Amino acid sequence: MNILQTEDTICAIATAQGGAIGTIRVSGPEAITLTDRIFKPVSGKPLAERAPYTFTFGHILTPEGEIIDEVLVSLFRAPHSYTGQDSTEISCHGSSYILQQVMQLLIRQGCRAAGPGEYTQRAFLNGKMDLSQAEAVADLIASTSAATHRMAMNQMRGGFSRELAVLRDKLLHLTSLMELELDFSDHEELEFADRSELEAIARQIEQVIHHLVDTFSVGNALKNGVPVAIVGETNAGKSTLLNALLNEERAIVSDIHGTTRDVIEDTMNLGGITFRFIDTAGIRETTDTIESLGIERSFQKLDQADIVLWIIDATCAEEQYHQLADKILPRCEGKHLVIVLNKVDLLSPADSSADEQLARLKTTLPDLPEDACVLSLSAKQKEGLSQLQKQLVDFTALPDLSQNDVVVSNIRHYEALSRALEAIHRVQDGLAMQLSGDLVSQDLRECLYHLGEIVGGTIETDEVLGNIFKHFCVGK
Repeated sequence: MNILQTEDTICAIATAQGGAIGTIRVSGPEAITLTDRIFKPVSGKPLAERAPYTFTFGHILTPEGEIIDEVLVSLFRAPHSYTGQDSTEISCHGSSYILQQVMQLLIRQGCRAAGPGEYTQRAFLNGKMDLSQAEAVADLIASTSAATHRMAMNQMRGGFSRELAVLRDKLLHLTSLMELELDFSDHEELEFADRSELEAIARQIEQVIHHLVDTFSVGNALKNGVPVAIVGETNAGKSTLLNALLNEERAIVSDIHGTTRDVIEDTMNLGGITFRFIDTAGIRETTDTIESLGIERSFQKLDQADIVLWIIDATCAEEQYHQLADKILPRCEGKHLVIVLNKVDLLSPADSSADEQLARLKTTLPDLPEDACVLSLSAKQKEGLSQLQKQLVDFTALPDLSQNDVVVSNIRHYEALSRALEAIHRVQDGLAMQLSGDLVSQDLRECLYHLGEIVGGTIETDEVLGNIFKHFCVGK
């Protein structure tokens, strides 16, 4: 299929199987005509004679006149539809047999089965949305938390596009000043902008692009789940804590040291944010080959995590801290670290309290990071979990998405912004070194090009568009 082919009429089932209602979407120049061939309205008035944005009740019929189903058909006329083309949506009963029969009837009349993402692709090609908005449709469908839903909705409604439009206007203004200087370079008495003004505009552009690039770490984590590594010695209560957080028996719990020999992952939603918890093998010296492989994976997951929960048995906190501090702390630089003193329910009245043990740790171990958060709880008794959950949500530093803050979560956008950032840095360097205007203008045009890649202004090849839309579900 040619990815730019939009003049034929396509159809697809747009709803998941198993529901009470199933919807088939039809879009293209003959969408209304072809639907009319298999649909008989109860009122007798065909769809072609009806006003747009109306529902019509009737029957889907075979060429022999057999009734397949009672349906409602909604009507949309170009350009005021999702795809920008004439479109219909046939709402049937959710039987897979009925839906397949209707699809076969449409295909026999001249429709073509749509490919993944072809409806949204047509919306983009017909100017109903730019490419970043089109990609947000897939993110919206895949959203699993309030945070990912808000990010996708903000982008689909044009929040990211507006931010890029402001950047583009500033870049065009800067480019025009540079081009004017080139056009009138032989008139030394004319000055359109001094270098300090040009540098100030370039600095504003650089700051905005840099901010957008920086949001990717948050956006990507929210989109895929914030990775939280649960690490510590064997039998410190890591698996018990995972089970307590998830409120299910996800990991095997045993008094035997080294029970967990591989990583166990699961997700949960806290405060509208998806967290991906990773229970790791207990860290200790061992000659067991399988357990050693599990410990190696523990360190790999620790390196990949944004948040590290270091579980320490409160009954022997100082000993466990001493044994693992040199292995864990260096790997926590740049990450959020929570030291969890677990099993506080086992502290006898004669023992030091968890707070006293923490105070002693801080005074006797100066290498304890000042910004490390230390909490005490009992995973077995499920006491103190709410404080830990609150701390996890606070660590994400979620932007105020309700205020349309732009958060980049798409790797393609991130790469384009990174290239645009490199280009504007070259512009700044060129202005600082008093390079000729033609050299600086070339870098400005390159910055504009990379920003244009995001919204689709410079994307023309079938291959690039095909790579983007092939990940969509059929029917969207």
